[in-house]
Amino acid sequence: MDLVLHEMDDRGVVTLTLNRPAAFNSLSEAMLEALQSALDRVAADAAARVVVIRAAGKAFCAGHDLKEMRAEPSLGYYERLFAQCGRMMMTVQRLPVPVIAQVQGIATAAGCQLVAMCDLAVAARDARFAVSGVNLGLFCSTPSVALSRNLSRKAAFEMLVTGEFISAEQAREKGLVNRVAEPDAVAAEVDRLVASIVAKPRAAIAAGKGLFYRQLETGIEAAYADAGRTMACNMMEASALEGVQAFIEKRPPDWARN
Repeated sequence: MDLVLHEMDDRGVVTLTLNRPAAFNSLSEAMLEALQSALDRVAADAAARVVVIRAAGKAFCAGHDLKEMRAEPSLGYYERLFAQCGRMMMTVQRLPVPVIAQVQGIATAAGCQLVAMCDLAVAARDARFAVSGVNLGLFCSTPSVALSRNLSRKAAFEMLVTGEFISAEQAREKGLVNRVAEPDAVAAEVDRLVASIVAKPRAAIAAGKGLFYRQLETGIEAAYADAGRTMACNMMEASALEGVQAFIEKRPPDWARN
């Protein structure tokens, strides 16, 4: 059985489906490897425009596979495992296309981390989120990196030290997800986001995503310098020149000819 299903439609929308439903799509080593491979494939595909990460079964992702983790308790093993997970999470951020999490059921620990690392997220109204490792005596340190970059510090820390679940609506209010929809309408809500993104030039989205994350991790003066360079280069793209000319001429842009 394929642990991650890979599909791409004629718009360039790649759908990656976590396919380990009996284990709540927990991130075993094999699942991490499969997801890394799928993301690397997207990174190499110039036709890709958007990635949607969704899951089979009742849960989005229950985090790391604790049974697998407990079977080999050594410092070296755990360091390799969390490094492997970190590489996969950073690949999501480094992709030149937006990544959208489509969440149902629970997203806990590293599963909640995956939602936080995605650029956008849409959740079913009955979805729930937690970084619950602390309940087992294991502070969710790696999920805290992503969580603290999405939520306010106090909101993130409260989740980390209590291990309590929050609802989809609370996740939206705190900044972990963008939109909440009824369970049978989540896919349609994701597609509305997708349609808006694919209507824009790929080059502009790619440049903008790269800059967005770079500037978050630097001081404001360096951020403005980087942003200025990025925007100047973007302005020289044929799609941007066409977009501006179309605005001047009061007509819709014709990006297909670029």
